[in-house]
Amino acid sequence: MDLILLLFLIIGVLVLALVFLYSRFSSLKQSYTDLTFTYKSAAVKHGQHWEQFVPFMDAFTKVAQRENFVFIGMPIDGISFDDNGIKFIEIKTGKSQLNQKQKQVKDHVQKKNVEWIELRF
Repeated sequence: MDLILLLFLIIGVLVLALVFLYSRFSSLKQSYTDLTFTYKSAAVKHGQHWEQFVPFMDAFTKVAQRENFVFIGMPIDGISFDDNGIKFIEIKTGKSQLNQKQKQVKDHVQKKNVEWIELRF
């Protein structure tokens, strides 16, 4: 009889431990999700701030003339209307990559699938 009672006691303690560990795991999983979101959000904001300052950096003049750069923001950062051509410019920081829309714009430009449209009203 004592053996059965001891077995039930051990099983009860194990069940309580599993419930506690599951609760703790769920809490940690939510914390991880929140931290991941905060980190990605901070990285996006960091990149957006850099996009505003890069045209004023000396290295930018190797790519385009800063006085001819027009900031757009989305889906690409800007366009430079230089004397030697029009340049679509996307500024990236860290490990960021082109999103699907940016890849599509890049593909159209590289395939020269662009056109001039003049609207008159």
